[in-house]
Amino acid sequence: MPIEIPSGLTPELVPLSWLIGEWEGRGRLGAGEAGDEHFVQRAVFAHSGFPYLTYTAESWLADEQGNRIRPLSTETGFWQLDRPLTDADGGPGLVPADIVPAYTSAEQVESLRNVQDAFDLAVTILHPGSIAELYYGQIKGPQIELSTDAVLRGAHSRDYKAATRIFGLVNGDLFWRWDAALGGNALAPHASAILRRVSAPAADQPPAEGGDSH
Repeated sequence: MPIEIPSGLTPELVPLSWLIGEWEGRGRLGAGEAGDEHFVQRAVFAHSGFPYLTYTAESWLADEQGNRIRPLSTETGFWQLDRPLTDADGGPGLVPADIVPAYTSAEQVESLRNVQDAFDLAVTILHPGSIAELYYGQIKGPQIELSTDAVLRGAHSRDYKAATRIFGLVNGDLFWRWDAALGGNALAPHASAILRRVSAPAADQPPAEGGDSH
């Protein structure tokens, strides 16, 4: 179906637009069974005029009532449609992009749908401890599936070889599950949570301006 482009949002981010905002909620480590620890999480997906979303998630160990006990982890990254780069895409480094976006209309964005009627995704997520994940997957409506193509680890990083993540919007809440291959083991449930939207940035938020941004 045709994509309606919110004012100020880069057209190719429209398939991801339901993620934009601030989310908070509770989850369980492992498979969520009796004895698995509780945590709370705050996640933010934001845009600033570029063809990608920025992502930050902070988590805290918690008691059964959701009261924070101590910090658990932080991760940050970038979410974007997986497509060939053009002169409209900046980088690497500070190489500037053309002024005109690569995709300027809903019709052009629709051309990126794959044979499953979904959009291919590329997601990079960074962790403390010298670990970086590169995920590929797809988004189809309010559902996302991701699998690691590569996990980069530093010389002193803990053993972490692969992961999958799924996200879904259910009755306005963000459900997610993360399976990971840790400590030499095969993929297994690592964590899951249900987050509720607590704020949504205005869709017409413009790119940052000022001398330091150019």
